[in-house]
Amino acid sequence: MTNNKHKAGFVNIIGRPNVGKSTLMNALVGEKMSIITNKPQTTRHRIVGIINAENFQIVFSDTPGYIKKPSYKMQESMNKFVHGSFEDADIILFVIDPRDTFEEDDPFLEKMKKSTAPIFLVINKMDLLTAEELEKVEAWWKEHLTFEQVFHISALNKKNTTVLLDEIIGSIPFSEPYYPKDQLTDRPERFFVAEIIREKILLLYGQEIPYSCEVYVQSFKETKTKHGADITNIAAEIFVSRKTQKPIIIGKNGDSIKRLGTEARKTLEEWLEQKVFLELHVKVKENWRDDHSLLKNFGYED
Repeated sequence: MTNNKHKAGFVNIIGRPNVGKSTLMNALVGEKMSIITNKPQTTRHRIVGIINAENFQIVFSDTPGYIKKPSYKMQESMNKFVHGSFEDADIILFVIDPRDTFEEDDPFLEKMKKSTAPIFLVINKMDLLTAEELEKVEAWWKEHLTFEQVFHISALNKKNTTVLLDEIIGSIPFSEPYYPKDQLTDRPERFFVAEIIREKILLLYGQEIPYSCEVYVQSFKETKTKHGADITNIAAEIFVSRKTQKPIIIGKNGDSIKRLGTEARKTLEEWLEQKVFLELHVKVKENWRDDHSLLKNFGYED
């Protein structure tokens, strides 16, 4: 029997890389669920963030940016996360950067045309354009797709995000909650540890290095110090795809990896709210982005 007092629904956030999907997810959920940098393809997995209230539960899903021409099996798997988001959505938030252009035969548009879930067009970074320019962007999209509603927002500045959230609450169906009310995500702590370390790699290293890296958490153990304080011991491996990349990650006299470890440890201690001992190792695995077994270990494939 449907609960006509409680609402619950799946709201999936889709769009191209670097349009602000993760920023929007974090703004709506109120927690740092997805890593954010100004580099495209920051999000590689489908990440769930859950808002719970007495009379509703919203299960948000942040997906990787859709890649039109994948170069690796990893990117193909990332696109599968995007395609899967069409199948279980009660609402789709299609986030765009108003400065981007789409071709009329873009396969992503064709995919949305076939969606049975209502689509909200979310024009992000509204502060970059004038009101007249935003209206032109909205008009172009309305010519090509049918939208349930249209929103102009700034996810970074949280402008109009409350209005968007209120409309989502009003639009999701009546249902029992899908997850326990105290649950914030479907991902384990190890996943977010790896994501935090990967975020620091994105921020600290230039050029192609971050895109050639993946982080795997070997061990995650909560123990006590000799003084009785809680401490989490974490050992993580950083995989790179070429031998020449390993010394770049490590740096002269180990300076770069020490800085990486320090930055990651500080954020992990804030997130876990306790002391952290972090151990990092760098491994070379050529073509890991096309290695089915490793991609499975990293969570890209079932």
